[in-house]
Amino acid sequence: MAVVNVGICGLGTVGGGAVTVLRRNAAVIAARAGADIVIRQIGARRDKPGIDTQGIDVVRDVFAVARNPDIDIVVELIGGTTTAKELVLEAIKHGKHVVTANKALIAEYGNEIFAAAAKQGVSVCFEAAVAGGIPIIKAIREGLAANRIQWLAGIINGTGNFILSEMRSKGRAFDDVLAEAQKLGYAEADPTFDVEGIDAAHKLVILASIAFGIPLRFDAVFTEGISRLQIEDIRHADELGYRVKHLGVARRTDAGVELRVHPTLIPAKRLIANVNGVKNAVLVESDAVGPTLYYGAGAGAEPTASAVIADIVDLARTMGMDVRYRVPPLAFQSGAIENVAVIPMEDVVCGHYLRMSVLDKPGVLSQVTQVLSSHGISVEALIQKEPEESAETATIILLTSRAAEKTLVAVVKSIEAMDSIEGQVVRLRVENLDG
Repeated sequence: MAVVNVGICGLGTVGGGAVTVLRRNAAVIAARAGADIVIRQIGARRDKPGIDTQGIDVVRDVFAVARNPDIDIVVELIGGTTTAKELVLEAIKHGKHVVTANKALIAEYGNEIFAAAAKQGVSVCFEAAVAGGIPIIKAIREGLAANRIQWLAGIINGTGNFILSEMRSKGRAFDDVLAEAQKLGYAEADPTFDVEGIDAAHKLVILASIAFGIPLRFDAVFTEGISRLQIEDIRHADELGYRVKHLGVARRTDAGVELRVHPTLIPAKRLIANVNGVKNAVLVESDAVGPTLYYGAGAGAEPTASAVIADIVDLARTMGMDVRYRVPPLAFQSGAIENVAVIPMEDVVCGHYLRMSVLDKPGVLSQVTQVLSSHGISVEALIQKEPEESAETATIILLTSRAAEKTLVAVVKSIEAMDSIEGQVVRLRVENLDG
């Protein structure tokens, strides 16, 4: 049986998981790949306790792995976008295939990396970069190859989903749940990437490029986090029959492509609305097959290692194949990639949730609906909370019909200017996600 020599760079959570799974399941992996997958070298700044590296050459210089003439596939698991980019380009320069779990690297520098790989006749695989162990990239790139994909929507950050799930099910405040997520290891000491949507934006860009055949455009993604979400809005959404999820949405229209990450109300009856905890899920709508949902572990040592090893197996199967006959990294042949416009957020059309505090007097609701009506917007659902005893204000919650973002901004500005409105109007977007 042929031998494929692998060099792993980075021995953190995913690197350690990859070593463990490759060694534990060596026989079944070889049977599927048609070759023995051998970890020939590991590049890591330090050893990882509990990971068996016996018989493997462990070096401290990751670039030595990229330059090692005995290595066929370099697995980049060090993270970041500086050293990691240099490492991947160095490996490509030396004729190595590359496997990475680095979503930031692919989202921000993938266009450059794929061009370099094509020039050298090697492949760059990145299944583990999106949704951990869920084979979503392979599903879109290969399983849905016959389809014109219209849109996709994903819960693609487990930390944010855990926080929102806890807020809804236990009525806990955002800061309280975030502290627990950090304690459990779901969130970093600096949780900005997770809670402000940057991590999800990286993943969404990759999915959109594969789905629509467009270049990677991380710079064009609209990103809004969950740190300002209040428990009362999650409760009101429940009353209206919705769940609040931190959603990544990519949609292809005649005007271009929407790329956006933000808190979103989803009907509770949708399967994706009931994905809780640290799990991930991606819903894809395409013309031939209709809606398909992909669900599973979006992070973790062995789930992510599973995706890394799947890429290694794919490369082992096609090692001697001309690069022209391999599956393109972004699903479409390079000459068919279209540089279409990304639709500005102000032009995106969706429904909206509005919550406002109003003076408890007759005619206020009528004034609010008149403002909406003057902009061509109707009210789809309404909750009016009775004021507490001796309180001078009441709470109104409503769902609007679909309208452009810029129109809703103007509506909210007009409502907030009314004498009968106290403070700011809370606004969240609504997606029905029906085919």
